[in-house]
Order: sequence, then structure tokens, then C-alpha cells
Amino acid sequence: MKSFYTISLLVLSNVFMTLAWYGHLKFAEWKWFQKVGLVGIVLISWGIALFEYFFQVPANKIGYSANGGPFSIWQLKVLQEVITLVVFTIFALLVFKTDTLRFNHLIGFVFLILAVFFIFKK
Repeated sequence: MKSFYTISLLVLSNVFMTLAWYGHLKFAEWKWFQKVGLVGIVLISWGIALFEYFFQVPANKIGYSANGGPFSIWQLKVLQEVITLVVFTIFALLVFKTDTLRFNHLIGFVFLILAVFFIFKK
């Protein structure tokens, strides 16, 4: 059950992280947002990223083996990276339709999945 909670919280965390880091690039199409300067964009993104921490920190706390969780610190990090990649890919495909997913991107994803395999291998 702790695995499920950890992964669910990491997914939620990454949704907010992706919005904070890349969402503002699309928000720029909104008329009112065009008047916001760089400092304003940073503050808005920072506000969104705050919610990332509300999910990220508990995910690591619950999931970490030293706290009774199922994952080592290394496994938590690699899980985080793969979840980030999956959430970002879905976001990019749905929101940024002008940028295409290419074969070389898929090859890179395979290598990241291999990283997960090797990190979790006993």
C-alpha cells in the first residue's frame, strides 16, 4: 500500500511541477498573461510549484525504506525521474501539439526505463 501511496503522490507532484515549469509557456497565449513580466511569471510558477512540494515531500517520507517504506533513496529518485518523463510526455503531447514526439525521444525513454530496471535489480 505504501508503494501505491508513494507513486500516486509522485504523480500528483509531477503534474504540478510540469505546470510550473512548462505551463507558463502555453499560458502566454492568454491575453492577460501577456502583460505579466518575467518576475510575475516566476512568482506564478513558484506558487504552482508549492503544491508540488505538498505531494513530493510526503511521497519521499512514506516511500523511503528508512521510514518503513518500500524504496531505497536510489529507487525513489529513479521512480521520480521516470514519472516526470511520463507526466511531461503526456502534457507535451496534449498541450504542445506543435512539438512532435520522435523516434530518438523514444530511444532515450527506453534507456531511462533500463535505468529503472538496473536500479531495482538486487
